[in-house]
Amino acid sequence: MAIREVKMGSHTIGEGHPVLIQSMAATRTQDLEATLEQVLLLEKAGAGIVRVAVDNKKDVEALKWIRERSKVELSVDLQENYLLAADVAPYVAKFRYNPGHLHHLQPSKTIEEKVEWLVNVAKEHDCAIRIGVNCGSVAPDFLEKYDDKEEAIVQSALYHANLLDGLGFTRYVVSLKDSDPKTVLRVNRKFYAEKPEVPLHLGVTEAGMPPAGVVKSREAFEPLLKDGIGSTLRVSLTLPFAKKDEEIRVGHKIVEDVLAGHFWNQEYVQDGFNIISCPSCSRVENEKFINLAEKVQEFTDALPKDKPMTIAVMGCRVNGPGETDDADVGLWCGPRHVNMKRGGEEVGAFTYDEIIPKLKEEIDCFLAK
Repeated sequence: MAIREVKMGSHTIGEGHPVLIQSMAATRTQDLEATLEQVLLLEKAGAGIVRVAVDNKKDVEALKWIRERSKVELSVDLQENYLLAADVAPYVAKFRYNPGHLHHLQPSKTIEEKVEWLVNVAKEHDCAIRIGVNCGSVAPDFLEKYDDKEEAIVQSALYHANLLDGLGFTRYVVSLKDSDPKTVLRVNRKFYAEKPEVPLHLGVTEAGMPPAGVVKSREAFEPLLKDGIGSTLRVSLTLPFAKKDEEIRVGHKIVEDVLAGHFWNQEYVQDGFNIISCPSCSRVENEKFINLAEKVQEFTDALPKDKPMTIAVMGCRVNGPGETDDADVGLWCGPRHVNMKRGGEEVGAFTYDEIIPKLKEEIDCFLAK
């Protein structure tokens, strides 16, 4: 079955079209000049779509300002506030909603009613939609129904895809993301087996810093692209703001290599410490997050690697709480404090100066076991 053509502003993805490479601005959206600089940087590197975060009305005004000064197609990630769709739709080619966050607002309305409203907004403003299911924020109803988390991810994505189809709206893509490249492979293959006509947006949620983050991305993307699975992708790397365009270059190189029949042929092997860190984005509340991720990497590089341990370093409150649960030690960063979790359980909040010594204590305790 052919993959549907889906129009996103001036771009079209799907059967017969090139894989579209995209990224996300790392600066706070209301920091107008800095965010515009990010958008232009990513556009120059070859981004087809640049995503920005919009969480409130002031962000919407900033989005409008940026739209007036840039040509690249823009996308918005609605995350916890799907009601902003009507505000952002006039300025974007696509918006993304997360099925796992729809329950936060208007609890008296059904999920089906909320999705229908989103579809009507998209139709009115000539927008595409991304249904974005993430491992750290799977809809509670699906987690309760399915014991296996991967199955919950796939079934949530299928349910929403069928909802949009039932509403006569096919101008959408689906993403099923995890921080583990092997999980990304499995869930995308399962979804594709059920709905091969739907274009897929590929991504590894918190691939981390290069070079490990690049290897993880290649491990997930190359086998899928080789089999014709994936119409657009985003490489998510933890990078300084000024180097954010590296995501675009890596994405293009992966696609070029697959087309040329050149494959990495190497799995990401968790040898010792596996550092999961989210890409720097406009939701990061303190730029020290990037420095912290680098310090954690440097600190663990010098430690013995005879016991595998996963440490997650997340930059915001949106994805941080849920996407640190599966790590042995999880850190998610606020404006002034870093929240620490141990196997999903809260440990406490520490200043940026206190967190590395505290992390060392947790690592020593883990290794001692």
